[in-house]
Amino acid sequence: MGNVVAAALTFVGTHFLLSHLLRKPLVGAVGEKGFLGLYSLVAALTLGWLALAYRAAPPAPSLWPVGDFIWAIGTVLMLAGAILFMGSLVRNPALPQADSRAVPEARGVFAITRHPMMWGFAIWGMVHILVFPDPSNVVLALSIIVLALLGAHFQDRKKEALQPDFWREWERRTSYWPFAAVAAGRARVGKIGMHALAGGAVVWLAATWAHMPLAGWPAGIWRWIA
Repeated sequence: MGNVVAAALTFVGTHFLLSHLLRKPLVGAVGEKGFLGLYSLVAALTLGWLALAYRAAPPAPSLWPVGDFIWAIGTVLMLAGAILFMGSLVRNPALPQADSRAVPEARGVFAITRHPMMWGFAIWGMVHILVFPDPSNVVLALSIIVLALLGAHFQDRKKEALQPDFWREWERRTSYWPFAAVAAGRARVGKIGMHALAGGAVVWLAATWAHMPLAGWPAGIWRWIA
């Protein structure tokens, strides 16, 4: 368990150090391409350590009982997370190739949150804690949640510095927390889009089915129909 905690702290900590505090001096020393290579290497090594530590951790009693009701909640949440993730891949102002000349209206998943991809990852972590409350799994899933949600916060700060006018207006039209802008009347969800709905459903079905050959037990709706 201690190895899992150490690996998780290293994985998350090195990500934030390299992405923020150490990025500028390292880019100055080795260049942008050298930095990206170093970042990718550290990320791969620390993620590999976390995966190996997790696999080696001995089984432990679940922190709470998990029945069909919890599985049903987790299944619905996981579908929502998949829809957010797939919706984030189209017309996302945060992506590098996005057109930042005109601030778009907050539509679809971006009306829900301006960080749909990060919240998709965070929901993945929350669901895995909910349905599999093994202590080692809780640590691993928490590392993903922290990485996603703190990463979203720091992305806002970075974008405010790089694109102050554009990003502050985008922040005004959207919200970090899901549905906060809708509740405040600044955004309206409207049409989500088939790329998000259909794409999310496909990813959700495929990923939950994959638990059977990869983990040896059914997840999602496959728990009841497999």
